Amino acid sequence: MDQLIRRAAEAIASADAILIGAGAGMGVDSGLPDYRGSEGFWKAYPPFKKLGLSFAALADPQWFYRDPSLAWGFYGHRMHLYRDTVPHAGFALLKAWANRTRLGAWAYTSNVDGQFQKVGFDRVLEIHGSIHRMQCLRRCGQRVFSADSFNVTVDPETMRAEGDFPSCPRCRVLARPNILMFGDGGWDLGPVSNSRAEYYCWLEALEGSRVVTIECGAGTAIPSVRAACLNVARLFNGTLIRINPREAEVPDGHIGLPMGSLAALEAISRHQV
Repeated sequence: MDQLIRRAAEAIASADAILIGAGAGMGVDSGLPDYRGSEGFWKAYPPFKKLGLSFAALADPQWFYRDPSLAWGFYGHRMHLYRDTVPHAGFALLKAWANRTRLGAWAYTSNVDGQFQKVGFDRVLEIHGSIHRMQCLRRCGQRVFSADSFNVTVDPETMRAEGDFPSCPRCRVLARPNILMFGDGGWDLGPVSNSRAEYYCWLEALEGSRVVTIECGAGTAIPSVRAACLNVARLFNGTLIRINPREAEVPDGHIGLPMGSLAALEAISRHQV
């Protein structure tokens, strides 16, 4: 393990550019819930266990039409949780490593929590959207707008929202988070499309450069982040550093660290000159 960590530190120190991939496991060390499996979700949200509703069942846009109190109870609680969460020290380490590179870094994440922005990352591709942005449920023509001015009161006993719900500033119809949900044909992917275009322009400029990919807490259940990180590593003949306590397997020549994100990033930092 020590040898693998040392190799990771050397690869990062010599990188011209870094791609940071992050899945749900990245936030666990910041105190965010681990939604792995129904039991993990229900441990964080006992009222939903009583209703027999899993994460996938609740992450459905139909609830905003059928039961807005339930929908905004689920998303309102998460919105305030993510606002209040302080990113763990591993985020700052990643930002420091990115600042040392010649061509900078991008964060590529399936998380919707906005934690990378809190430590100063301005190049973040949030492939599933962000809970800190909203869109009109009716799609009246209003562009995606900030969620910063909205507060949602949630009863912790029932996980239902109370009082006024967020609404569209143009038509005053109910608003929803600008997040890709399951079976979601109404997601406004405008912000993600813009970020994706900028991301691909950055990749095109990396030809001939030494690129390191650091993947943190991205599992195989939703493999988008893992696939993107491996593809970039192969495209530039670079090094993939996969950090995952349960699913750290990597192809030959790459580095798999079966550790939590914070522990692995701090261990790599201690081996750097």
